[in-house]
Amino acid sequence: MATRKTSPDDLLGPVTLAVGQEDLLLDRAVQEVVAAARAADADTDVRDLTPDQLQPGGLAELTSPSLFAERKVLVVRNAQDLSADTIKDIKAYLADPVEDISLVLLHAGGAKGKGLLDAARKAGAREVACPKTTKPAERLTFVRQEFRALGRSATPEACQALVDSIGSDLRELASAVSQLTADVDGTIDEAVVGRYYTGRAEASSFNVADRAVEGRAAEALEALRWSLSTGVAPVLITSALAQGVRAIGKLSSARGGRPADLARELGMPPWKIDRVRQQMRGWTPDGVSLALRAIAEADAGVKGGGDDPEYALEKAVVAVARAARMRRA
Repeated sequence: MATRKTSPDDLLGPVTLAVGQEDLLLDRAVQEVVAAARAADADTDVRDLTPDQLQPGGLAELTSPSLFAERKVLVVRNAQDLSADTIKDIKAYLADPVEDISLVLLHAGGAKGKGLLDAARKAGAREVACPKTTKPAERLTFVRQEFRALGRSATPEACQALVDSIGSDLRELASAVSQLTADVDGTIDEAVVGRYYTGRAEASSFNVADRAVEGRAAEALEALRWSLSTGVAPVLITSALAQGVRAIGKLSSARGGRPADLARELGMPPWKIDRVRQQMRGWTPDGVSLALRAIAEADAGVKGGGDDPEYALEKAVVAVARAARMRRA
């Protein structure tokens, strides 16, 4: 039985257990294992599964010997929601894992599905903590660690200003740190953060995003041209567009409830919940996916991947506005 505890550094151990409810950290835990597996074998087969996609007996099929003896990464999300029979299958697998297969279990923690959590720990799974950040001090620590991981220096005032400007969403904080380190040389100070994320620039970039996610293409394009003419950094606009679309995706998949309850669940202020509820009319899951792809292309374009950053932004704004009207069409 696999009772030897896997080293935290052994990304290719038989089982990785990511525990918590912070989506960014859960995704990173998965990405680390996948990257390590593909570094060992570029043809690694990755399967990303939700509880409804992993039925009883499915794990045996996925872990059965392959004709080509390929490496596999099996990702099981929301493992606490698996059926009782599927949990039995996983517990049996933990006793005798297959070589060259990395099983990644994402578990929210807590009482639900605790038997699987305990079994994975007893089997010696490599464990990654992915707790939800609920305190400003925790978000400040996260920002400092992000800068450090990218090999850059940022003053304490800059880190605090970034948290104050962006809020509680770790994805947006990580994106902001990445953008600043890519665009700014030397130590990042409060003045740099202020230039990017506060004041008129923030207001105008989010004005573009608000009009686009509401499906008002002409007004969004007008706001875009005004923002660019007044010196707003293009990366601020792609960031605002991404935040707007992600907020719609998060709220559309959340359970119903009062704004205050949803605010705690999604890490948004209650006033933003009300605004996003109004903006999400007309959006579909496919629309969110299409919009995020268009924004990603624009982001690459404004960072040097294209010849005309302004045109890249215009295309993204139009694509987002069209995606906002998919349900109405």
